[in-house]
Amino acid sequence: MTYELYYWDGIQGRGEFVRLALEDAGADYIDVTREPGRGTGEMMKLMESATEAHVPFAPPFLKDGNQIISHVANILFYLGPKLGLAPKDEALRWFANGLQLTITDFVAEVHDTHHPIATSKYYEDQKREAKGRATEFVTNRIPKFLGYFERVLTQNPDGGSHAVGGGVTYVDLSLFQVIEGLRYAFPKAMRHYEGLYPNLIKLHVSVKARPNLAAYLASPRRLAFNEDGIFRRYPELDIAP
Repeated sequence: MTYELYYWDGIQGRGEFVRLALEDAGADYIDVTREPGRGTGEMMKLMESATEAHVPFAPPFLKDGNQIISHVANILFYLGPKLGLAPKDEALRWFANGLQLTITDFVAEVHDTHHPIATSKYYEDQKREAKGRATEFVTNRIPKFLGYFERVLTQNPDGGSHAVGGGVTYVDLSLFQVIEGLRYAFPKAMRHYEGLYPNLIKLHVSVKARPNLAAYLASPRRLAFNEDGIFRRYPELDIAP
């Protein structure tokens, strides 16, 4: 059965973490809002439904037959075993889910660097506050999170090549996307930090070389980073730590 992914058209955003898993696994899926004749209207109709029992609050969400699953970590927890991107051991599956939730927290902090007051306001309406938030993020939060994930890799009993267990999981794919996004949004800061986290950078390189992902990244299906997504490049927010 074909999976249906619902997310905003034109941006990678949070939906990209789900796309990476589907693409890496070679899964049969449809990116609904990018489909001719379907688009964002279909997604909004489902979100605003007055009759759907399992109505999602916001994208991304996934339809698998009649099942609707929302929130990135929840979607990946559901998809991981089906796509061969989750550990078989139950305890490790829960650990993977915790790591993905931590990535969710990190991504929320990335978003808040350019929208520290309100998502309803333009970046231009909160530039002064964004400068202060981004300075704190670059100085303290990037090393806090990346340092944690580096320790997770280093202390993995199965070796430092993967975040969980001895094989690739959706967490590895998501960490790849985090590094990609940070390099786009904070290139100056990342030039400073990358040498401190060798296992994360090795993981990024190995994930990028995976055949299905390499093909996806080189295809039109991979949307470019832009200033409408979560990772945004505003030079005034990118400081040297």
